[in-house]
Amino acid sequence: MNKLIASLVASSCATAFAAPVQQNNFHTNTHTYEFTQSYDLVVPQGSSGTTNLWIPLPSDTDYQTVKSIEFEGSYKTAYITENNAYGAKTLYATWDKDAPKRDMKVKLVIQTQDREPMAQGALKDYQMPEKITYSVDVLEYLKPTTHIKTDGIVKEYADKIVGNEKNPLKQAELIHNWIVNNMERDNSVLGCGDGDVEKILTTKVLKGKCTDINSVFVALARASGIPSREVFGIRLGKADKMSQYSKTAFGSSKDGIANENSGQHCRAEFYLAGFGWVPVDSADVAKMRLAEKKEVSDPDVQEVSKYLFGNWEMNWVSFNHGRDFDLYPQPELAPLNNFGYPYAEVGGDPLNSFDPKEFGYEFISKEL
Repeated sequence: MNKLIASLVASSCATAFAAPVQQNNFHTNTHTYEFTQSYDLVVPQGSSGTTNLWIPLPSDTDYQTVKSIEFEGSYKTAYITENNAYGAKTLYATWDKDAPKRDMKVKLVIQTQDREPMAQGALKDYQMPEKITYSVDVLEYLKPTTHIKTDGIVKEYADKIVGNEKNPLKQAELIHNWIVNNMERDNSVLGCGDGDVEKILTTKVLKGKCTDINSVFVALARASGIPSREVFGIRLGKADKMSQYSKTAFGSSKDGIANENSGQHCRAEFYLAGFGWVPVDSADVAKMRLAEKKEVSDPDVQEVSKYLFGNWEMNWVSFNHGRDFDLYPQPELAPLNNFGYPYAEVGGDPLNSFDPKEFGYEFISKEL
């Protein structure tokens, strides 16, 4: 049995000499979770060869901190890498062709803070700079990808929605409101959806799951000149604030423990020059509407829509922003659409990431 413990808690000595961290006054309630992922990979019938597994891991941000990572298993080799175009933190493991088992357990302790710039009034007096200059890392999120087109029909929709509005905060709100008013959740979609925005708008089938709906926000925002990106992650338990509107749509748990095999969730954020990244989650409005069988005009839906433009309740942890990119080491299937689920191949044949039993994983989260 191989085992590695990567404690990320700074010692008191190290803390004394650490650079000061600026605390944003719009981060509110704090949550701490122990998130355990258990893998016992199932070899597909007819497949053979080396088994490779890529697991998305959370990174530290201004709203979440990874306190510790531990992993153990029967793997031949395993290591953490960020060697990809998006710097998506990845736990990679491999097993020999004749390995009797392909098991692994990953335990993380994560602390999050509700991210509420809009609710806390941080954007109340936002003024767009006279001249906007984006840094190189932000400019990346104005570019199109295979699934996030910014020209053609996407640009046409963006121009109609935004109209003559020039303020990027108000433009983003117009896009969010258009999605809330026009898109619906479709539970028959596989996984979180493939987020093919051009297809969604061309076919006028304005429905899907979180990656579909929030990718529409991202594409329309980019087409309007607003840097924007998906944020792939997973829910970790009950939503204390949003549960007043739905007991199930935003995450749930029993006695602080949640099975999150199907808890994967894609959110979005957009960048305001002079302020920074702003959270948004148009898709969860559609999810709440479907769960509670409510119309857009319902007062509860309007409250949820208002909150989810500019705020995230953090019973959820973010993994990465990757779209249409190559993992490392590069798998046979490349590029990968997104990296919100674990991905594995046996002899180059992919496992079904969207089916926990067929793949062989179980995710359990416990609020501490």
